[in-house]
Amino acid sequence: MRQLITLVFILTSIGLWAQSPSTMERVEAAKIALITERLELTPEQAEKFWPIYREFSEQQRTLRKEFNDLRTNHNPQTASEEENKKMLEMGMQIKERQLGLERTYSERMQQVITTRQLMSLRKAEDDFKEMLMKRIREQQGQRDQMRQDRMRNNDNMQRKRNN
Repeated sequence: MRQLITLVFILTSIGLWAQSPSTMERVEAAKIALITERLELTPEQAEKFWPIYREFSEQQRTLRKEFNDLRTNHNPQTASEEENKKMLEMGMQIKERQLGLERTYSERMQQVITTRQLMSLRKAEDDFKEMLMKRIREQQGQRDQMRQDRMRNNDNMQRKRNN
């Protein structure tokens, strides 16, 4: 029953995504609900876990942005061999920093949650991303279908006018 309530909350939150200025807040709330349930966090664990997790997520976002900025500003086709080598090295350094970040935060999280819960975290994150992407694809499909229906209706109305 608890899983059903969480799933309804997640889908409702995601469904309101396009209708609300606080879309990211709603998605984040849904993610928190899913992870809290999947990890079976106690209130005491949740109170200590979420600040660590948010800090970890922000650090990951920063590294991803740094890597994406590097890739955006680099064209391997026009870069020299030396520039390409430098880019590869910088990419490896960022990946090493990501691994170090995972190690550090994994250790910090283990002070709050069990190793079983920590192992379940990645699966819960992946499941959430998959649900979110599925919902986005469904909404896109609905918008596409509505667009096609409107075009068909407009064509039909135009034909009726011409007859």
